[in-house]
Amino acid sequence: MTIQQSMLEAIEEELKRQVARLDQPRVRPFHEMLTYHMGWTGEDAGPNATGKRIRPLLTLLVTASCFSDGVGLKNDNKGNWLHAVSAAAAIELIHNFSLAHDDIQDNSTLRRGRKTLWVKWGSPMAINVGDALFVIANQAILDLSKHYPADVVVRAATVLNDSCLDLTRGQYLDMSYEERADLTMDDYWPMIGGKTSSLLSACTQIGAILGYAQETQIEAFRLFGYHLGLAFQVQDDILGIWGDEGVTGKSAASDLVEGKNSLPVLFALEKNGEFAERWRRGPISLEEVSRAAAMLEAEGGKAFAEKISAEETQKALRCLQEANPQGEAGRVILQLANMLLKRNQ
Repeated sequence: MTIQQSMLEAIEEELKRQVARLDQPRVRPFHEMLTYHMGWTGEDAGPNATGKRIRPLLTLLVTASCFSDGVGLKNDNKGNWLHAVSAAAAIELIHNFSLAHDDIQDNSTLRRGRKTLWVKWGSPMAINVGDALFVIANQAILDLSKHYPADVVVRAATVLNDSCLDLTRGQYLDMSYEERADLTMDDYWPMIGGKTSSLLSACTQIGAILGYAQETQIEAFRLFGYHLGLAFQVQDDILGIWGDEGVTGKSAASDLVEGKNSLPVLFALEKNGEFAERWRRGPISLEEVSRAAAMLEAEGGKAFAEKISAEETQKALRCLQEANPQGEAGRVILQLANMLLKRNQ
C-alpha cells in the first residue's frame, strides 16, 4: 500500500470517528445529514460523492515529508504522521462546513452530482449541519493534545481559526461583489485569497508545524499552499463557465447566471468589448449562457485565466522546492500539485 492510500484510509476513518459524535438515538437523522454531505450515505454515495480529500491528504503528506525519511512512521513522538490525522480531519470538516453554507448562499442545487443539503432538507437544517461540522472540526484539532505538546496544539488551532476568519472575509467579498459593476482584477485576489488559498495554506502550514519543521520551512510550505490555492480557484472559475456538468457534478451555467465576477469575467470587463456591454445590461439568462460563454472565450477570458492558473502553479512549485519535502511523501506532494490544472472536479 502506498503512503497516499494509507493516509486516505486513515483520514476517512478519523472523519467518521469525529462525525460519530452526533451518532446518538435522538439525533440519528441529524447525523445522517452529515454522513450524506460527507459522501458516505444516500444515493450515489462513494468516492465520487466524498471528493478527493486533497486538503487533509496534503496536510499529512507535508507532515511526513518534514522527517528525514519522508515517511514519518517512527515509533517516537516526533516521527509519526498518524499523530496528525485529527488535524487533517479538522481541515476537511472545515472545508465541508463551508460547502454546506456556500451551497445555500450560491443557490447551488448540485454538489458532486448529488442534491445539496438544503435541497434535500431545507436551508435551516443545512445551516445547522454546517454549524455542526464547524464545531466538530474545532473539537478534532484539539485531539492533537494526545500526541503533541500544548504549544504545538495551540499554534495549529490558531492557524486553523485564522483561516476560518479568512474564509468569511473571502465569502463576504464574493457575495458583495455580485452587486457591483465597477470591479477590476485587483479586486479579485483578496477574495480568492480568503475563499480558497487561506485553507490550503493552512493545510501546508499546519502539516509543517506538526512535522516539527524549521520556521523557514514552515513559511515555504505556507506559501506553497497559498499559491496552490490561487491556481486552484482560477481553475475553478474556468470550470464554472466551461466545465462539463457531467464531470464536475455542478452546473457550468451557474457562474454566469449568478453574475459571479470571476477572473475570466473581470478580464473581459477590462477589455470593455461585446461581453462587457452585455454583462452590464443585467443578468444572463440560462438561454444566453452558451452564447455568453463563447463570447467570453473569443475575447480571451478563458486563455487569460488558464495562463494565470499556470503561473500560480509555477510559483507554488518554486515554494515547494524551497520547502524541500523528503521521500515518498515529497514525491506525492509534487504529483498533487502537477495534477491541479488537469483536475475535473
